[in-house]
Amino acid sequence: MLEHRLTDPGAVAAGTGLPPEEAALGMKRLLATGLVRQSPDDPGAGFAVAPEQAAERLSAPLEARIREQQQDLAALRAELDRFVPYYHQRRSRTAAVEVVESLEEVRDALNLASARCREEMLTSQPGGGSRVPAAMEEALGRDRAMLERGIRIRTLYHHTARFNGPSQAYVAAASALGARYRTAHELFGRLIAFDRELAFIPVADGSWGAVVIREPSTVAYLCEIFEQTWDRATPFADAAGQGLEQVAREVDETILQLLAAGLKDEAIARRLGMSLRTTRRHIADIMEELDATSRFQAGATAVSRGLLRSAAEPAPPAGH
Repeated sequence: MLEHRLTDPGAVAAGTGLPPEEAALGMKRLLATGLVRQSPDDPGAGFAVAPEQAAERLSAPLEARIREQQQDLAALRAELDRFVPYYHQRRSRTAAVEVVESLEEVRDALNLASARCREEMLTSQPGGGSRVPAAMEEALGRDRAMLERGIRIRTLYHHTARFNGPSQAYVAAASALGARYRTAHELFGRLIAFDRELAFIPVADGSWGAVVIREPSTVAYLCEIFEQTWDRATPFADAAGQGLEQVAREVDETILQLLAAGLKDEAIARRLGMSLRTTRRHIADIMEELDATSRFQAGATAVSRGLLRSAAEPAPPAGH
């Protein structure tokens, strides 16, 4: 076409050596794409068109449709975007998991959850023997208001809470109002759960923040862990009359078991909710009582004297 400007299929076939049918098909395609135009004066003649010009002509309707669809898409997004602030505002208040970073925000959230609680609060408080008296006084006021509304309160402490004066006073006062307390050798971690719908757990960095959980399956899982620990724990209401000597023996037995398992002093302290200093004093007293010069010897002596249960022997039931 560039050289001869002929559109007649017979002439194209003769000039290219193609079969007439193939030459006719090729010319038809060139005309359809706009790469060739026929002369308005002579149907057998024509001329080639610049490819970019043909592309512009062919793409114009498509681009028009694209622009129209883009306008429709923009209108659709604008219409739905009107609802975005309302959705996220509500979502932020009911997020399945929310991190509350400051102590003041945690207290506000706990106070609000306590005020809205309808039936039950479950609490696991590791390190019960080291709680701050001022914080316990604030918590007692909050718990008293809940108990007066008929809310059931159950709390788990470490055994060490039985030997702590402020903890003893707190438990005695709250137990008199109807709250229930138990202690255990080891706890799974800190937890406060309301109505099995809302749970607070600590953040991993050890700060004063908290993770607020509303996702139903996760909250149910945490409450089930609480129930399993509660079933194995020892009732605690009156420290003076509830076998401190027995609990002390159980604490020493747990320390022996953890020593035999190879745990370091720091790990034992965390597991039992004790200060490192208190833990080391217990370890020193145990080794002196067993006349042991090493932890290995202490474990071996304890086993030989029947002071440690075997792994297959079940622990005694709660309260025994």
